[in-house]
Amino acid sequence: MAITGVSVYAIERAERQRETAQLGQIAQSVASGLERRANASSAYLRSGAALFATQRVVEAPLFQTFIGQLHLNGTYAGSDGIGWAMKVNRQDIPTVEDVIRRNGDPAFAIRPRPAASARFVVPIMYLQPDSERNRRAIGFDMHSEPVRRSAMQTAERLGRPTATGKVVLQQEGPGGGSPGFLIYMPVYGLGGTRVEQNLRGFVYSPFNARQFLEASIDTVSMEPAGIRLYDQAVAPANLLAEVPLASRSGLVARRAIDLAGRRWVLEVEAPASAMLSGMSVMTLLFGLLVATLLLVLARVLTHQASEDREALAWFEQQASIRNSLTRELNHRVKNTLANVLSIIALTRRRATSLDSFADSLEGRICQRRATSLDSFADSLEGRIRALSATHDLLTQSEWGATPIRAIVKAEMAPYAQDAERHLVLDGPDVDLAPNDALSLGLAIHELATNAAKYGALSVEDGQVSVRWAMVADNLARIEWQERGGPAVSVSGRRERGFGTDLIEKIVAHELRNPVDLRFDPEGVSCTLTVPVRRRGDFAIRESKA
Repeated sequence: MAITGVSVYAIERAERQRETAQLGQIAQSVASGLERRANASSAYLRSGAALFATQRVVEAPLFQTFIGQLHLNGTYAGSDGIGWAMKVNRQDIPTVEDVIRRNGDPAFAIRPRPAASARFVVPIMYLQPDSERNRRAIGFDMHSEPVRRSAMQTAERLGRPTATGKVVLQQEGPGGGSPGFLIYMPVYGLGGTRVEQNLRGFVYSPFNARQFLEASIDTVSMEPAGIRLYDQAVAPANLLAEVPLASRSGLVARRAIDLAGRRWVLEVEAPASAMLSGMSVMTLLFGLLVATLLLVLARVLTHQASEDREALAWFEQQASIRNSLTRELNHRVKNTLANVLSIIALTRRRATSLDSFADSLEGRICQRRATSLDSFADSLEGRIRALSATHDLLTQSEWGATPIRAIVKAEMAPYAQDAERHLVLDGPDVDLAPNDALSLGLAIHELATNAAKYGALSVEDGQVSVRWAMVADNLARIEWQERGGPAVSVSGRRERGFGTDLIEKIVAHELRNPVDLRFDPEGVSCTLTVPVRRRGDFAIRESKA
């Protein structure tokens, strides 16, 4: 009886440890899914803020174009969409309502009407996708509701995506509905600072908490479990969403989540099970007859418990690695968005034909010329596509080293229909770090675009040669040379544009070496010096034997 009792205890203890390990794995998986969804939405909002900061007025066509360029294909990372809420001074409310009504929304009205002490309102101007559910929210003054107002003030003060507490979305209708939350990203005018309070409005995403939770759960691979999501602390009043259980066991695992600057608590509960497992029942029935077998079984179960602990330790290690990768990815994305913002600002200053923005918010909204917008968009799209092409190469290499030859081929692909006549590539195998690869790709794109418009790639007999070689242990020299194209003017200089500044200033700064760009009579030549760093200088971790 003593052997049987000890064996049953060991079985149940091992089963409990196994369930605890599985529950911890489920909680970590769900927490990672929630953070990934929130980070994806925050990235979309950051990109929107970077674009809208360059505009004096965010009009409906521009907002719809921005949503289309995200290529979300109807999926909004578990949210109800992406919207624009503009800061409107109290005295400008009638003017704004009149403008929106005359531009396609005759029923537009800001609600509720502001209190006598309110200096401004922040109504929802646009919300995509355009659905019956989302149209219920158009015109709602989010600054009038305390929870939303508190989050907007925090976002304005910190200048980053900020989540609200528990609210009921306007999309739920007059009867209310399940709880939700919102994430705000403030938009400031260029040249302004938060100290100057140059706030233009907010790009935001509304979330139904239950839909957000379900979108973040891998229901195919996850074991049955109850899931509850709380705002800040575990309390019935703070419950945001729940995947209920038919019968509760009391065995729970909790994880704290930082979602857009707000603390959430995830609670995962195992389903109720029988008092004793099947193995324990068999042990009780046959324990006295098979005492020797039970001793062996106890040894096996002890070994299984050890393996479960090792598996749990491995899962924790993987979670740590994922967190490191997430931080690294956030760093890469921030750098890329900074580059995009610089390109937008400089391109806008250089595109002198974009001079038809609205004079003021008080009723006079002028129309842009289509050709001017096309010129701006084509210039901007080409540079962003250059970043995208190099990003594809970096993704294929898992953000490791990328060969120079692959970068040049990717950027020259649109001009290489007859490679033997137009393009000559020559150089050893040299790999570049991710940031250096992005800068080189942008420079090659600008040179190729210039050659296609004015240089060797604009005529049938023209030729471009790209040659590179190592000039030191940690430096590579890349030489671009055009031949056979139209002759450059006697002055040896074409009209300077943004592409020239981009290569000589931004790319040179990123590569930490000067760029020698010459407009010789026989053709353009450019020499770039690129640092060649060891893998350990930029890799997150090295493989171990």
